[in-house]
Amino acid sequence: MDRFEAMRTLVAVVDGGSLSAASRALGMPLPTISRRVSDLETHLGSRLLVRTSRKLVLTEAGEAFTAVARRLLDDLVDAERAASGEYREPRGALLVTAPIMFGKLHVAPVVHAFLAAYPPVSVRLILSDQVIDLIDAHVDVAVRIGRLPDSRLIGRQVGQVRWVCCASPDYIARRGEPEHPDSLIDHDCIAFEGL
Repeated sequence: MDRFEAMRTLVAVVDGGSLSAASRALGMPLPTISRRVSDLETHLGSRLLVRTSRKLVLTEAGEAFTAVARRLLDDLVDAERAASGEYREPRGALLVTAPIMFGKLHVAPVVHAFLAAYPPVSVRLILSDQVIDLIDAHVDVAVRIGRLPDSRLIGRQVGQVRWVCCASPDYIARRGEPEHPDSLIDHDCIAFEGL
């Protein structure tokens, strides 16, 4: 006998006020409902329900058992939600890292909105252009521009980098306009590594 299913059946009988109502609510045949309640009573060695032609009445043992069964079933649902990551409300601490400029422009406003929506969560935002070991630093969420070098981590692409080459009119007048990306090697460039 699956005791959780038996408890769930008993609670449905009590909530519905009859075996028939429990049968409809659980989508099970009436004989299955009746057998589960009887098997549970046999297992416990105690009568839980007094059945009359018009209604069901919980015995004293039935009231006590049903109250505990409800708590256990609620706890089981909570445990399953916790294990699957489904919480009623997010809480705890997050460590988030992102490149400095991108973080200031794009990540910080999102973190601000997130904190307003979920006050029980605290966020520590580390903005750095240095590559840090995300595992050693215990980082929960990292925003990176470029390829993820470590395959132990889970990565999702959330956007694309648009490459831009720009120069001031004064620089172009002094050094000339590059005709091809390969000719940039002969120019003074500021470039980001790791892209």
